[in-house]
Amino acid sequence: MAHPISSPRPSRPGISFAGRPLALLAAAVILALGAWACVYLYLRGDRWIALILFLGLLATVYVFTSPRVYPLRYIWPGLVFFVLLVVYPIGYTVYSAFTNYGTGHMLSKSQAVQQLQSALYAPPDAKTFTFTAFGDPKGKIVFLLKGADGQLLLAQDGRVKPLSADDPQPVSKDGGQTYERLGDLPAIPPLKLIARLSQLQNQTFAYGESVLSISSLNQFSEMRHQYKYDPQRDVLTNLATGKEYRPKDGYYTSADGQTLSPGFTSRVGFYNFTRLFEDQAIRGPFTEVFIWTLVWATLTVVIQLVAGLALGLLMNDPYLKLRNFYRSVLILPYAIPAFISALVWTGLLNTDVGIINGILRHIIGFNIPWFQSPFWAKVALFLVNLWLGYPYMMLIILGALQSIPGELYEAARVDGATPGQIIRTITLPLLMTTIGPLLVGSFAFNFNNFNVIYLVTGGNPPMVGAQTPAGHTDILISYTYRLAFEGGQGNQLGFAAAISIVIFVIVAVISLIQFRFTRLAEEVSTDYV
Repeated sequence: MAHPISSPRPSRPGISFAGRPLALLAAAVILALGAWACVYLYLRGDRWIALILFLGLLATVYVFTSPRVYPLRYIWPGLVFFVLLVVYPIGYTVYSAFTNYGTGHMLSKSQAVQQLQSALYAPPDAKTFTFTAFGDPKGKIVFLLKGADGQLLLAQDGRVKPLSADDPQPVSKDGGQTYERLGDLPAIPPLKLIARLSQLQNQTFAYGESVLSISSLNQFSEMRHQYKYDPQRDVLTNLATGKEYRPKDGYYTSADGQTLSPGFTSRVGFYNFTRLFEDQAIRGPFTEVFIWTLVWATLTVVIQLVAGLALGLLMNDPYLKLRNFYRSVLILPYAIPAFISALVWTGLLNTDVGIINGILRHIIGFNIPWFQSPFWAKVALFLVNLWLGYPYMMLIILGALQSIPGELYEAARVDGATPGQIIRTITLPLLMTTIGPLLVGSFAFNFNNFNVIYLVTGGNPPMVGAQTPAGHTDILISYTYRLAFEGGQGNQLGFAAAISIVIFVIVAVISLIQFRFTRLAEEVSTDYV
């Protein structure tokens, strides 16, 4: 009896760089850069980021070399960019919402301590030295210092020492008043020294327990470090006054409440969230802005839906002459970038020189304050957003109308239904199946439609009496932007991140409710099919 020949089980292919030197070179370069970045981040103190990057490199090597996960390599690049561009920003926003990250608190605690330790002060008995700078074309600079007692000092490589016989000697033609050379190095003229001023200002030289720092174009002054850090007690001591500073609320603070700048990023728990609801200066404008945001998003969707439905029904009429021409003209606003259209409308609605007010002056005899009045500024926003949004709504509705069976309309006409009854009982219920989710998406988009608000009105006119930068046409996202970047307290990025999370929760809840009603509408629409 013949035994069937069993074919060997196919092995999963692994990656091979044989015959592909460019692929091997690219992989080696990427791994080398990644390894260098890991070491750099670790040495800089960002150990968690270095660890995550190292694990990512290991995972990448495993994915592209192991046959066990062969299919994963096709989606790995997209997955990496998804993590970098979506997951990481979301995670960092959530993290920032629970910190005081912002102006004055941009640095880590160790960076703030390091910067404070580098601060200098001039003691009462500080010595001063006149100097002459010598240098070569390669950028080397050596300073010859002269004290009040006439002693000459040589400053180079971060240290100062008395000029000895073994050092290059200065050459003077006028008996020591002005030095032209120091050994082989020529003196640097004052004008060329000014060009290197930024480099010189950051240069200090150790001088006993003090340092010498440039104080003018011809003088060095004795300076001392102002603060000393005790890592065991986590205390900064002012060496000039003896006052101690301990970390509190993102600042090193003394017992009498004096703080040192810069501060550092620290966790504040739910302070940013409670501040939003407990601080009246923020809660009042926030409530008004929130109500306007709901009105703005809702009315925008309704207005665009009505305009899109009317145009869609008209363009769907087979007896309309030049129908294709009208369709092409009506979608033109959709083809123009939105920010260009918004800026053009801003010029058209200009109160003083705008074309629209120029026409209205001849008709009604006065200008409309489009951007000065809260009411008319909101009307202007609705007009601009209608222009930008109706083509999209018209196209969606036009496509949905063409999917409705014509037999339903014929049966309704035979039964004597009027056009209004047909639209109300057949067209609208069946349209909800298609455009319902799109209406939810349009609501969410306009809820955060920062571009139109910022480009057309900038959130203005401002609210009278508001203690925060809030305007009558601000929506939540623009109010968050202005509060974070245009407030009197500097950039409040942690607070802005907290408001962003609140906005996300609000949009998510409203969207879930709207999706619920959309499903109900879809269930109703199936009864007509």
